[in-house]
Amino acid sequence: MPEILTVPPAEADTRLDRWLKRRFPALTQGALQKMLRTGQIRVDGRKAEANTRLPAGAELRVPPMPTTPAPRAEPKPVPEALARDLQARVLFRDESVIVLDKPHGLPVQGGPGITRHLDGALEALRFGAEDRPRLVHRLDRDTSGLLVLARSQSAAGALAAAFRGRDVHKTYWAVVVGEPEHAGGRIEMALSKEGGPRGERMAPDPKGSRATTEFAVLDKARRRAALLRLEPLTGRTHQLRVHCAEALRTPILGDGKYGGAAAHLEGLSGQLHLHARALRLPHPDGGMLEVEAAVPPHMEETMRFLGFDNPAPRPPRRRA
Repeated sequence: MPEILTVPPAEADTRLDRWLKRRFPALTQGALQKMLRTGQIRVDGRKAEANTRLPAGAELRVPPMPTTPAPRAEPKPVPEALARDLQARVLFRDESVIVLDKPHGLPVQGGPGITRHLDGALEALRFGAEDRPRLVHRLDRDTSGLLVLARSQSAAGALAAAFRGRDVHKTYWAVVVGEPEHAGGRIEMALSKEGGPRGERMAPDPKGSRATTEFAVLDKARRRAALLRLEPLTGRTHQLRVHCAEALRTPILGDGKYGGAAAHLEGLSGQLHLHARALRLPHPDGGMLEVEAAVPPHMEETMRFLGFDNPAPRPPRRRA
């Protein structure tokens, strides 16, 4: 007989597949997909996808599930040097949240040919908790800076909802080649994915997904380069990189994917100069959390060479 399950408030906004797998450890991905495809699992009376977010109070109808727990795989050991580096990069930690200064060049998750990534090293950031922390948002591999992790299921739901909505204020710094025509403003340029000789990339498309970025010039070097503050109001893939290259006509230094040869300056690092500098977000336990991160070494060297001001980040703070 089908069983009716109700989502408690503390587990709201969890993906359907993750919610079910926590309750039925023996449920395989293949069996789950078949149940979803055939409509055996329903959310509030309707068929659902694996990535459906569950609201508090949602009723799930599920068929009889396997009850024998699947063997729990032992976590792979994290290389000692990587573990030490990640632990040293924790800028804020309490019972619910970890804020990490992700290094340039470290992918957040794995993929084809990627064996070293943050998701595979989260055991190093457990700090005595029962479970390892959970990812709630992403940064590109070559973007450095602030990344938030949740230390509990309820915190993960609250943080994921905040990042999907407009409750998180994100500030990036970017060194760009050239100087924008205006000292600041708002970029409205819709984007969509396209293929090409440089692989899949985002491109301006009037019929694409809305993408909005506010920008301001913080410093400049004789029209050779500029330091920008970028505040994305939407979260499209590579949004800041495309907006700098296409809307401002000043590609981010080191961004050959979107700027080509024009994204490089002789004598300066060819690494991507994009950094998640500051975050202001609702803390799952109340109040607002504010964190800043210092720029990575290659950006610091470039900013010093160009004479750009580089103030030290303010200490993290949580305000009521």
